[in-house]
Amino acid sequence: MLKKAVITSAGKGSRMKHITNVLPKALLPLFVTENGSKVTRPVIDLIMESLARIGIEKFCIVVGRNGLLLMEYLFERTPTFVFQEIPKGFGDAVLRAEDFSSNEPFFVHADDGVLTDGYSSLKSLFEEILPDAVLFVRKVENPKRYGIIEVQDKGSYDNHRLYKVIGAEEKPQQPKSNLAIAAVYIFKPTIFGALKSIRVEEGKEVELTYGISKLISDGKEVYALEMRDDEKWLNVGDPKSYLDALNYSFKLL
Repeated sequence: MLKKAVITSAGKGSRMKHITNVLPKALLPLFVTENGSKVTRPVIDLIMESLARIGIEKFCIVVGRNGLLLMEYLFERTPTFVFQEIPKGFGDAVLRAEDFSSNEPFFVHADDGVLTDGYSSLKSLFEEILPDAVLFVRKVENPKRYGIIEVQDKGSYDNHRLYKVIGAEEKPQQPKSNLAIAAVYIFKPTIFGALKSIRVEEGKEVELTYGISKLISDGKEVYALEMRDDEKWLNVGDPKSYLDALNYSFKLL
């Protein structure tokens, strides 16, 4: 059922400036082991290969003004490229992929990280209960910095804590939990209508969290799986996280 994925790679990369002025985040390398030796691979390779292993066949890459190197790198794999000419936020980037979706469900994955495991659990949950959205979450110490969900505990699924999401906020001043959204999701096409209904102040970005919140307020079903301790989000989006991701991947991937 689930055959498509949208990878967003149109952000400014301001937290990794100087590097991302010339090299898209998606091309930043992590370590993997090949034939017994450590080599480096761009994070976009690890994302696409992780999704291909669970049956994803068609990819849409959302690129911005600095996307030429990424397009050249991926050209022979023939993904669909769509453009976000002005960086108006994660939610706006997802909207660029509406035609690609063709009214089918799809993964959404940011380009600034990759999960070490868990993609198959998210996919099987979606295909089993067919909600409007499923997402990964992880516990964080500083929830004011993230998109945070409010939940009802629904027990467990495939060795993960399972939650029904009853609220979602972007960088809340009074967080209702410490469960932060990781940048891996599955959506039905209803997310497009939710995002189109969002109105933000001039100069503000359309966050994907706003669309998730709108789905919930419209009575749609949204579920979340909590990442296990052995599942890591290898984040290349800021210097400290990237260093941690490099160290982890060198030791364990």
